[in-house]
Amino acid sequence: MADQNEAAGAADATRRVKGEAFGFAEEYCTGHKEVPVTRLRKVMLEELQRRNFSSDTIRGYLGAVERFARFFGKPPDQLGPDHIRQWQAHLLHERKLAVGTVVNHVAALRFFFRRTLKRRFPPDSIPYPKYPHQRIPRVLSPEEVARLIDAAGNLQARAILMALYSTGMRRSELVRLRVEDIDSERMVVHILKGKRRKRRSPSIPARSRQPRRCWIRIHNRVSSF
Repeated sequence: MADQNEAAGAADATRRVKGEAFGFAEEYCTGHKEVPVTRLRKVMLEELQRRNFSSDTIRGYLGAVERFARFFGKPPDQLGPDHIRQWQAHLLHERKLAVGTVVNHVAALRFFFRRTLKRRFPPDSIPYPKYPHQRIPRVLSPEEVARLIDAAGNLQARAILMALYSTGMRRSELVRLRVEDIDSERMVVHILKGKRRKRRSPSIPARSRQPRRCWIRIHNRVSSF
């Protein structure tokens, strides 16, 4: 038991030291004690919030800077353009992340160094990676879409596919759909929290004779989608 306690204490101490060394971690538990949010992270959070960034963007930016710091084992304010160059090369060529994902990481680092630390790096020192030529996706014909929907394994899956194809709704929007968002009289569905927090109201297909019942079915089962 004494050996186990000693090992647990050593592990807690290691977590605490790492958290303090990176200087950007959110919280690190040390037994029953927690290391508070660092000043650097707090400043960046405030800069993001006062520009009214979405919660998803804030979470992504903070996480990107923290991973950057962890990679080099130093607080991010002790890093510079040379480290950013190595980090970008690592993400693209070693981890082979999608260009869009790396662009998000670069945007987070640009914000951190320029807005949080007020450093004036030349734009070329933190470049955005170039997107490769993307092939045009194949568009399904109406007959192919109909066959896809008909192949659904059950009524719930069929209703979900019909909703996605007929309204152009994103999957994340469908997951947040509420029964009260369905307007059966006007035959529209109100999307209140779309991309970039935009609201829109796509039409429900006229062929749906009982749209509300169909959407209630989606609402009751969409969590498994």
